Amino acid sequence: MAFDSLTDKLQNVFKKLRSKGMLTEADVKEAMKEVKRALLEADVNFKVVKQFINSVSERAVGEEVLKGLNPGQMVIKIVKEEMDKLMGSETTEIKLLPSNEVTIIMMCGLQGAGKTTTVAKLAGQFKNKGKKPLLVACDVYRPAAIKQLEINGEKVGVPVFSMGDGHSPVNIAKAAVEHAGKNGMNLVFLDTAGRLHVDEDMMQELEDIKQALDVTYTILTVDAMTGQDAVNVATSFNDKIGIDGVILTKLDGDTRGGAALSIKAVTGKPILYAGMGEKLTDLEQFYPERMASRILGMGDVESLIEKAQNAIDEEKAKEMEQKLRKATFDFNDFLEQMEQINKMGGVRDILNMIPGLGSNKQLKNVDIDDNAMKMPKAIIQSMTAQERSNPDLINPSRKKRIADGAGVQISEVNRFLKQFEESRKMMKRMSGMMGGKKRGGFKLPFGF
Repeated sequence: MAFDSLTDKLQNVFKKLRSKGMLTEADVKEAMKEVKRALLEADVNFKVVKQFINSVSERAVGEEVLKGLNPGQMVIKIVKEEMDKLMGSETTEIKLLPSNEVTIIMMCGLQGAGKTTTVAKLAGQFKNKGKKPLLVACDVYRPAAIKQLEINGEKVGVPVFSMGDGHSPVNIAKAAVEHAGKNGMNLVFLDTAGRLHVDEDMMQELEDIKQALDVTYTILTVDAMTGQDAVNVATSFNDKIGIDGVILTKLDGDTRGGAALSIKAVTGKPILYAGMGEKLTDLEQFYPERMASRILGMGDVESLIEKAQNAIDEEKAKEMEQKLRKATFDFNDFLEQMEQINKMGGVRDILNMIPGLGSNKQLKNVDIDDNAMKMPKAIIQSMTAQERSNPDLINPSRKKRIADGAGVQISEVNRFLKQFEESRKMMKRMSGMMGGKKRGGFKLPFGF
């Protein structure tokens, strides 16, 4: 997961600070040395690190902090606030023109940064908000680019405008905007061509599109895993054509996090979204404060709540709660719960957002494999409708048929059925202990 190494190092620094009843200026200086080393190892821009450490140190050695009731906590609070500022403090949203006008968003970036997938993710999000987007295939150089956009567009339910590879990107963009206006579409996404590196031809093409059309936003997609290279790419694009914001992709991967902490400070342009996975739903609004909390190992409850609210139907959640209380939930309910967890990004993502769990070393060492859910799913899908609704029907002969259908041993079926039954009993005991008290708000699947 992104930032794991940086989070661990910062947590160690904070642990030392919390353990001291009083802090001296020397203690703060030593802590800042370790923070500086951790940030540089995370590939954060050197100038950004220097300014960050200076800002934190200046505030942390004040008399109010060092002589306060809990100086260690105060220093941690200052680090958090300065990290918020580093990434922009406030969330920057894409504001569309009035619905009777066409908002034009030009997406650009280097090959391999995930631009074509990201533009479909973004269009899908705006469609879900009631907008009428159109995806436009302006990459006429990469053979698979148009087809990839068409496939992704179909998956998110957004139409794709294409004229093949026999026209110039400028003419395709102009025709697409005209098409959108005539067909009641108020949001156009231009998927422009990428290159292996920044070159004059690419920049000129983007300039030509901006001169031919009144582009509302120019958004750059950069690969977070490239660290400082991502910051250099963002600087080049901003200097040559001017960008309005950045989308960081692959922030869920094995990245050191330097790009997320450096881009705003170096370019002055905000990070708008973060790509957190390969699925077309894995695009999150970028909240500097929440990202700072994740980096510092403090969790991200707000994002967890939003994920749950998006994934869980409120009526179904109430119905499920009643079933859990009475221990009457069946295998159909179990499948539904697995799907909800999957929509939220998987068990590991959920744990990373819960304060105290994301940075828990014992949990990090536990191998949580979301693919492990494939076997239970195969077992359930090999059951008849009656067996799913009434688990008590499953006798030895049925178990053999289910095992054959799922391609597993009968022992695996027996193990799963036993675990399922134990879960039902545990839920019943828990509901009894709670005395049937009603809880407000939504409920996360299976106690998360």
